[in-house]
Amino acid sequence: MAPTPATYGSWKSPITVDVVVNQSISFKQVKVDPFQEDKVFWSEMSPDKGGRYIIHSWTEGEDVQELTPENYSARTTVHEYGGGAFFVHKRRIYFSNFEDQRLYCQKLKKGVQEPIPLTPKGKDWRYADGTMYKKHIVVCVREDHEVIGGDVKEAENTLVSINRKTKEQSVLVSGANFYSTPRISKHGTLAWIEWDHPNMPWDSTELWIGELSHDGNSLKDGTKRKIAGGEGISVMLPKWSPDDKLLYIHDTTNWWNLYKLDDQDNEISVYPKDEEIGGPAWQFGGSPYSCNPDGNGEMLFIYGSTITCLKHSGEHQDIKLEKDYKSFTFLHYDPNGKHAYMVAGSPSLFTALIKLNVKTGKTTVVRTSHPSTDDIDPGYLSADPKKVSWDTTLGAKAHGYYYPPQNKDFEGPEGECPPLLVKVHGGPTSACSPCLDLKKQFFTSRGFALLDVDYRGSTGYGTEYRNALKTYWGLLDIDDCYKGAESLADQGKADRGKLFIDGGSAGGFAALASITFHGDVFSAGTSFYGVCDLTALAASTHKFESRYLDTLIGPLPGAQEIYDERSPIKHVDKLDCAVCIFQGLEDKVVPPDQSKMMYDAAKAKGNPVAYKTFEGEQHGFRQAKNIKFSLEGELYFYSKVFKFDAPGISAEVIENVSYARN
Repeated sequence: MAPTPATYGSWKSPITVDVVVNQSISFKQVKVDPFQEDKVFWSEMSPDKGGRYIIHSWTEGEDVQELTPENYSARTTVHEYGGGAFFVHKRRIYFSNFEDQRLYCQKLKKGVQEPIPLTPKGKDWRYADGTMYKKHIVVCVREDHEVIGGDVKEAENTLVSINRKTKEQSVLVSGANFYSTPRISKHGTLAWIEWDHPNMPWDSTELWIGELSHDGNSLKDGTKRKIAGGEGISVMLPKWSPDDKLLYIHDTTNWWNLYKLDDQDNEISVYPKDEEIGGPAWQFGGSPYSCNPDGNGEMLFIYGSTITCLKHSGEHQDIKLEKDYKSFTFLHYDPNGKHAYMVAGSPSLFTALIKLNVKTGKTTVVRTSHPSTDDIDPGYLSADPKKVSWDTTLGAKAHGYYYPPQNKDFEGPEGECPPLLVKVHGGPTSACSPCLDLKKQFFTSRGFALLDVDYRGSTGYGTEYRNALKTYWGLLDIDDCYKGAESLADQGKADRGKLFIDGGSAGGFAALASITFHGDVFSAGTSFYGVCDLTALAASTHKFESRYLDTLIGPLPGAQEIYDERSPIKHVDKLDCAVCIFQGLEDKVVPPDQSKMMYDAAKAKGNPVAYKTFEGEQHGFRQAKNIKFSLEGELYFYSKVFKFDAPGISAEVIENVSYARN
């Protein structure tokens, strides 16, 4: 049957908010137990279960097991962004619990065992990124919020050891502002990453080592030394090989590549390549490479869109997977050395936890992110995004993915172009992903074109591209967004009068800045927990990012004028666009007053504006009802302001709806 001509944006789609959200999950961490072969553990966030982080396990031939009791959630808030909330060792799970941030130990026996607390009740301490020393000593990052008060304005981060038997804690390393990735060799040498304000972990970091005492309560005198990193070098994710060689990643060649330290402390590049391994450490627990535990020297690593195997002979070979996966995270060898586990996805395949046969490339899906949507007709999916680049300011190029509208039942009226939704990722050092995402398909299946933007500052294009945004945040990223929208409009792929933009966090800032400073290009924008006042953000955000704006814009008070120039709230007189805002009320990264300020200003000016806050949500929405509301609400907002039908979409309150752009 031929498609029916219908107004773009009004196409009826089977990809409803229930299909997008119900039974969907997101993978937060993957782990193996060195002492349990053919078994994988992972944590997942389920909106249907109130956004809890639940640890699961799976063994070939058995059903998935849910291990976290109902009144627990394996989520840490160290650095607020968390990650690295659990690990498994000798049939015990060690995890941080969200509600009280205590560290727990849970034995793996038949049935779900009650976790036992290892850390004291009533202390404002948080734990992350743990590993095991000997049989009973956990070494991890501790973030102490009890020190705040008087002249102390921020939490104290240290590396600590925790004795599982006695519950005693000892500080191993202190003095730096931040620590991550404590990892211990077979012979008791501790490696870790540290850095200080105003750096972020993708700016300037250092790799250190020191020998642990026999009881694990301290480092041996005179053994602590710096191995790599320093000013302008981002070193990260150290790991010890089975033969006790230190491995780590840094970016001195303009790309995050993998290195090894030999017996003479010479640094050897494992696989020099103009491509990234790993990404910015917004969260703990990353694992873009893994060593075969049988000690044969074989390694696996994720470079770009490939899984590469380093053979014992020194040969590098890209593994051809049975399915056409293009994106990979959380890579771990199984203790048997024959298989590996990872999270994988592609433009046509939902993200899934898979088991890979390293020799044959055969994959087994352990768990998929959308278990109830395997029967979606491909005719409703814009599942082949095109990698695009366009000219932007300062003679540079920006990059992204373009998704055309796609619905087998409909086509646009002859001579019309579709509305365009420009999506802006957060960070701003994150990167957009071409993996199949039903939140994007929610729009494209209704007749929207979509541009996912990797503006200057994004990861995946080398250190120079990532650093291009330093001191230029709020300028170059905004330029890349509006130039991308104009480029598609010039090509006839978007309606110049219906160019929309949305984003979360730093992406929300980009959306608000774009509609404020480039209202001649964009017609409307949606901010998810975005920034509107840069000075207020610098004064109120959490420790991890409290000095981030020093590098993105400049230190205060000297750069005050620049902060004001780039803050949308300071230029509401220029705002002539519709604006939709969603905000979690427990957000510690971008405090809720940022969104409220922008809403009040836009409403007072008489612009079309929608504003919705969510109780119990932090930086990013995790509860099903709120994810559904914001997704439907954004589409409904555009449909009301620009006067097209949105079948099956429930109402969202819109202020000043009589205003509409011509």
